[in-house]
Amino acid sequence: MEKTYLESANTLPIYDECDVLVVGGGVAGHAAAIAAARAGCKKVVLMERYGYFGGDATGGYVIMVPALSWRNFSLVRGIQEEWFTRLDKSAPEAYLGPSLDEIGEDSPIKLDRWDLVHGCTMFKGAPSNRLVRGPTFEPNQLKIEMDLMIQEEPNIKVMLHSWGTKPIMDGDTIRGVIFESKEGRKAVMAKVVIDATGDGDIFSQTGAPFIEKPAPGSRADKTALVWRMGGVDYELYARWGKENPELMNSFKDELSRVAGYRTMPLAGERNDVVWFNNWLPGLNCANIEDIKMTEFTVRNSIRRIIKFCREYMPAAFRNAYLYDIAPQLGARCSRRIEGEYVMNTLDFACAHKFDDVIAWHSCIGHRNDGCPIEIPYRCILPKKVENLLCPGRHLSADDGAIDALNLIPQCVGTGQAAGVAAAVCVEEGTTTHNVNIKRVQDILCHEQDVPLPRQDNTDPELVRQLEEYKYGTMTPMAKKIREAAGLDW
Repeated sequence: MEKTYLESANTLPIYDECDVLVVGGGVAGHAAAIAAARAGCKKVVLMERYGYFGGDATGGYVIMVPALSWRNFSLVRGIQEEWFTRLDKSAPEAYLGPSLDEIGEDSPIKLDRWDLVHGCTMFKGAPSNRLVRGPTFEPNQLKIEMDLMIQEEPNIKVMLHSWGTKPIMDGDTIRGVIFESKEGRKAVMAKVVIDATGDGDIFSQTGAPFIEKPAPGSRADKTALVWRMGGVDYELYARWGKENPELMNSFKDELSRVAGYRTMPLAGERNDVVWFNNWLPGLNCANIEDIKMTEFTVRNSIRRIIKFCREYMPAAFRNAYLYDIAPQLGARCSRRIEGEYVMNTLDFACAHKFDDVIAWHSCIGHRNDGCPIEIPYRCILPKKVENLLCPGRHLSADDGAIDALNLIPQCVGTGQAAGVAAAVCVEEGTTTHNVNIKRVQDILCHEQDVPLPRQDNTDPELVRQLEEYKYGTMTPMAKKIREAAGLDW
């Protein structure tokens, strides 16, 4: 029998009261707080366990944002694109990738250059190659920019180094959250709570149904600890690999053998720095033993990897050195909400349409050639619990769909929508289950630059091309998914 300790009853001071409380300042929570404030919410509290915003993007060094465009259309905008339009002005050297004016181009000279950088051109197997909006950025520069975005919104109160630990429930309605900090244990009360922790730290204690962990063998069933190597010549390495694909595959295989797990270098925002992404299978980023194993395993391997690269790739890596290690774990998936709608692979293969669509994103998974997928409001809305929204990488999706929906753009997009929905609930005195979704969509489309389908400002040429291409539903992978489900079109 597991030993227990009976905690005595305690009276907690109420640290603050607000309209909307956002727990977690990663890319979803950061977007949610800004969107709520811009939608007119009078008081937003943003609670973050670290001393900066951005989560995996800035602290986990997942420094590439994929698939922001389709053909020549800027599809994923809003707060996500705002990161880069702001960096264009304040620190243009801080990110790398085709500009908005270049997306969709198929110039051979431009494709030759950008094919070297992951995510800047269409994936292998697409019917045609084009430039894609997929910026690689410097994480510390983005930290600074995300700070500024928050500080420009006077209606947002920030709580850093404050870890939300427990929901305050009134029956099936959430009323606030208990948090821990250097000041001890206190509470924040709110009309609407947004759980943007990424691991369901709050919703998992409310009584809402959720999925405990990802499916074994999936992309989501892997942790990471990203680190960066300096003193390299990435373009030389990438061009060598393009000219010698078999040797490149051999190098990557041997590199992973040396590391003890799958890993590879990817382009940074500057040619002399690369980041090493990695995939440690069968580990859960919400399990403290698995977290420890990830941290130790990767750090223990870094010196071996650098030595190997110097010896067997000397032209590009002769002067390689450890540049830095991400300050936080790379987390792909752990708990995820079982919401009022559960996204599934047929939503990709059949291009399902939703009246409550809140995000319309290109997705790199399931090979529908990047055609935009509709994400409904119901997949951030938990069952059985009122006035709680759950955007980000723990949104409601099954084992097949989550791998394509827990990336940075989808986290930003669902976070922005959650912030607007929370603001509308407060303004109109409704609950999260009966929010005026048309008003939410109107604010997203007309006030916050978020493209959505079937709105009065939806680009008709985009729609025409999508319908002509059947939303990618005739690609081999989409057909395979439909056939596996017994659907014959």
